[in-house]
Amino acid sequence: MMTKATTKTESVEVEELTDDGKKKRVRHSYLYAVGRRKTSVARVRLFKKGEGKILVNGKALNEYFPTLELRNIAKAPLETINRLKEFDFSVKVAGGGMHGQAEAMRHGVARALLVFDKDLRTILKPEGFLKRDARRKERKKPGLKRARRAPQWSKR
Repeated sequence: MMTKATTKTESVEVEELTDDGKKKRVRHSYLYAVGRRKTSVARVRLFKKGEGKILVNGKALNEYFPTLELRNIAKAPLETINRLKEFDFSVKVAGGGMHGQAEAMRHGVARALLVFDKDLRTILKPEGFLKRDARRKERKKPGLKRARRAPQWSKR
């Protein structure tokens, strides 16, 4: 199954008020990528000049993912390239459970880093961060209890 990588660079103009009361335009440029896992979709924005802040659905990473394991999964591409404090990320995650969301975020962060620097591919690809893990739950079949679990057999 072939999936197309969705990546692009966008700039958003925001109007802010200065001390004089005049409006000034501020450009926020970021790199954009999408990561997926099971039924989870993560839309990742990478801000180049940052201090290592990661926001997930408007919350801090530590607040959104309660366990250390899930936080480590989400930050794995950054730890691999040793640039934890160089970028800021804003991530919108929807669908699935916590583990699927963390892995979708990992996939999206890795793709966003590739948009930033194509040379990182040689580091991220062997770790498996760029691969879309397409495994999903198999559908339930008629006459069975689950996808493959048959009803218990009894002789009499």
